[in-house]
Amino acid sequence: MTDLVARARAFATEAHERIDQRRKYTSQPYQEHLKTVAGLVAQVADDAEMVAAAWLHDTVEDTPATFGDIEREFGAEVRALVADLTDVSKPSDGNRAVRKAIDRHHTAQASARAKTVKLADIIDNCRDICEHDASFARVYLGEAAALLDVLDEGDPILFRRAQKALATCAKRLGLPEPPQSLDADEPWRPEQDRFNDPKLSQRRVFGVFTSSFTAREIARPLPSFDVERPAADILEQVRAAELEVAGLRQHGVCVGYLRADEPPHRSPEDALRAFTPAQVLRSEAALSEVVRVLTRHDFCFVTAMGDVAGVITRGDMQSPIVRMWLFGIVTFIELELVQRIRARWPDGSWTLLLSEGRLKKAEALLGERRRRGQHVDLADCLQLSDKAQVVMEDEAERTALGLPTKGAAKRVIRDLESLRNNLAHAQDIVTHDWPQIARLAERVEEALNRGD
Repeated sequence: MTDLVARARAFATEAHERIDQRRKYTSQPYQEHLKTVAGLVAQVADDAEMVAAAWLHDTVEDTPATFGDIEREFGAEVRALVADLTDVSKPSDGNRAVRKAIDRHHTAQASARAKTVKLADIIDNCRDICEHDASFARVYLGEAAALLDVLDEGDPILFRRAQKALATCAKRLGLPEPPQSLDADEPWRPEQDRFNDPKLSQRRVFGVFTSSFTAREIARPLPSFDVERPAADILEQVRAAELEVAGLRQHGVCVGYLRADEPPHRSPEDALRAFTPAQVLRSEAALSEVVRVLTRHDFCFVTAMGDVAGVITRGDMQSPIVRMWLFGIVTFIELELVQRIRARWPDGSWTLLLSEGRLKKAEALLGERRRRGQHVDLADCLQLSDKAQVVMEDEAERTALGLPTKGAAKRVIRDLESLRNNLAHAQDIVTHDWPQIARLAERVEEALNRGD
């Protein structure tokens, strides 16, 4: 194993372990999937960068690591491979079929090396999904078959193995042959809305609340320099002013940027970077979109009147405005949990799912709140962890929320409590809770896109 591959394995393992990410159906540590993908690639290619990218292919998509982190640790070539392997669609693009079409187009433009890694990823995912989730496997087979149509430039051995994996799965499910694609006109619907509220007023409040917090409120002005000036002079001034990043103007328009922490061996000219569309948002963009950008990139650039004029980093996400936004979302989740409890156990039998101590605390709070004239019931007086525990005890509710096991549910509850507590006590939420923030932001975009 080369030093590059060893470092990539260690980096990816630590990144996924830090968020306790596990395989959905088996709860194995996520690095088992990465190990399998990297092993498949190593069987057909003596290419350390490809194997490193196989270990890292989900880090930007699933963990707090950014493309900038990947480039700093492993170089531009590995970064490019990981970028090719990272989905680009977002919840606001449309339903699942639309998003998968966008990601398939992105994959079609990828290099042959990246397509080889993607083939290995499909092989392992197909085995896992077919074995454990026959219902979703029917959907996945169609998506994977359509993806194979644009992966023919990948390694031919892995391409044939991927075809065989899909055919084997189809036979196991009783399908005559792997479907080649999903009907683009067939709507995709989730099993159950994550923010499913029968009251129209609450849905409206949720939409108004989440869309009221935009990039404009937290963006900082982006200092800029004329690109015609010598790059070394610009870099010297950026560092002297203790800036993280500066814009580059050409004919009065900001066309790129330069970051202060470029490695010493990189020439100033090479340090000048063009904006990528995925890094640039309108000032009216919702904070959920900002989170999505910062989950993959070190900088989110914001436009004003068509020109890039502002910048947001993860450090800016510690601001009171962002904290208010996140606390509001957690509050909506608590409301959702209470409504699920009332709908699932209308006779109040949910009390049997709580310990005697937790129930007595809720009853004491109920007595105090009613003494003050508040019109509440016992479910309103549960703590966040109690509400979540009750809901997660029911298998149907867990499944509806996309949590197949009690272990997965407990991790979600723990992460949500950590975020809520750190928000309440003004603690660092970026260092400790970024994965939770990213997941919440994704759910917000999904909910807004469905009009929930």
